[in-house]
Amino acid sequence: MSKDSFYPPSRPRAVEGGIRARSARGAIARTWWGARFIEVLDSVVVGGRMQRGRTYARKGQVVSLEVDAGTVSAVVQGSRARPYRVRVGATTFGKAQWAQVERALADDAWYLARLLAGEMPEDIEEVFAGVGLSLFPSSADDLSMDCSCPDWSVPCKHLAATLYLLAESFDEDPFRILAWRGRTREDLLDNIGAAAGGPPAADAREETDVPLEERLDTFYQLQGELPASAPAAVASLLGQVPQVAVRVRGRPLVELLGPAYRQR
Repeated sequence: MSKDSFYPPSRPRAVEGGIRARSARGAIARTWWGARFIEVLDSVVVGGRMQRGRTYARKGQVVSLEVDAGTVSAVVQGSRARPYRVRVGATTFGKAQWAQVERALADDAWYLARLLAGEMPEDIEEVFAGVGLSLFPSSADDLSMDCSCPDWSVPCKHLAATLYLLAESFDEDPFRILAWRGRTREDLLDNIGAAAGGPPAADAREETDVPLEERLDTFYQLQGELPASAPAAVASLLGQVPQVAVRVRGRPLVELLGPAYRQR
């Protein structure tokens, strides 16, 4: 029996501008990675407050939610005047562990393409498993949860509401899963690019930001010289394309495209 059982039932206070779950009924998550997070939670977290937490999430009782390396912090309004503070901790990976993951991702350009598109490759869990890691929490030991409410149950309804909205947060931006595990989007993409032998993605972003009104006279003029293309680098693009089982008159499609890529 939890300490919450000694308190009479009460309704939560209404919240103005709270974070409300997008789904009014049915499943909370809509992407495979968000649904996978919920699936993992159901397998490693045992508690009778999950259904009430879903109701809290849909009513907008969560005031704020932030995802940082190793920690998810939330403020959840309950029935008392002062909202409760919620924390969900996860084990972060070290630099050496992330380096292994990044090298594995760099071995296949398809992973980088999907990540650049803001999507989580469906087999990315296998990449982590291949280096002895689990992207999603694999046991209760991977999570630490606490709430300032008087309920001794873990998770309480406030924690459960936070977990459901965390899954929707992952729906919106899968890089938050990786950030929770200790790697930001920028660092991940830069390191994958470096591991693949290319320049860091940050180099492409280091352009001086000049206000448009200061560039009106030279807007249509060429600024400097265009860099010469590198034939070897251009031709190597075909080597990054996943194998395509298409042949034209007995010859592989990639082989036929080679001359076009080598033209300057």
